[in-house]
Amino acid sequence: MTVVDDAAFRELFDAHLADVWRYARRRCTTSADADDVAGETFAVAWRRRADVPPDGGDARLWLLGTARRVLANQRRSQGRQHRLHVRVASVARPVPAEARDGSALWDALSRLTPEERDLLIMRAWDELPVTEMAVLLGCTPNAVSLRLRKARRRLADALDRTESAGSRTSPARSRPPEGGQP
Repeated sequence: MTVVDDAAFRELFDAHLADVWRYARRRCTTSADADDVAGETFAVAWRRRADVPPDGGDARLWLLGTARRVLANQRRSQGRQHRLHVRVASVARPVPAEARDGSALWDALSRLTPEERDLLIMRAWDELPVTEMAVLLGCTPNAVSLRLRKARRRLADALDRTESAGSRTSPARSRPPEGGQP
């Protein structure tokens, strides 16, 4: 059976889902993670269905090999996320009590250019690696790293200005007037 049509793919899915899920479950900490791995494995199989070997055991091995690569990608992603959290925790400054609602951060971000804000958001919230950001922005990873460094410095300066303005004025006046300078 060559997996080129919907019916053939349904047969492949029905025949091997349980094996792929059990393979993933033995290697994942939760059933939900195993569900994700199995789902991604069959998504890859759908996209590459012309590459799936005819059934007879080879399709099962191909799927398990794909699940193995999906698991490796998942582990790398989790490792990057963990390292980022550790790094952020090690360099994060204590936030003053009056700024804990995030308003100081948003004030500081609003003082950056849209390009600087976008860089910081892509890196911190979207968790994109510098290499992927470079592809999205059409430049080199080195250029992205330099732009990120400058944006982080400007954000730190804007946070310092916001914090010092908050300590000199009442919390209600810590925002600059619309369109005005701090």
